[in-house]
Amino acid sequence: MSTNAALSTIPGTPLFDGRAAMRGYALNKMCYSFNDSRNRDRFVSDEEAFMSAYALTEAQKAAVRSRDVLRMLEEGGNIYYLAKLAGVLGLGVQDIGAQQTRRAAR
Repeated sequence: MSTNAALSTIPGTPLFDGRAAMRGYALNKMCYSFNDSRNRDRFVSDEEAFMSAYALTEAQKAAVRSRDVLRMLEEGGNIYYLAKLAGVLGLGVQDIGAQQTRRAAR
């Protein structure tokens, strides 16, 4: 079994590869834009318009609306870019860890 095949079979662990990067491009591009404080303010002011401006898929929008970082990862989000969004949303490492714990308990 190849390394990529082995990694893609770890339950609950989304693999971030070229396909995920392409799938998550809009989400990651939006998150990268949060390097500019004006974009953070625009997002907070009108999340829906901001997400639409970056052409997020409905699944990505739903994950952002529900603050589900794990779902964002599944939708192609890169953890380094999602950390920027988590900060804008007021989520800390403990919050993301709690999401992982709740998901593992299901």
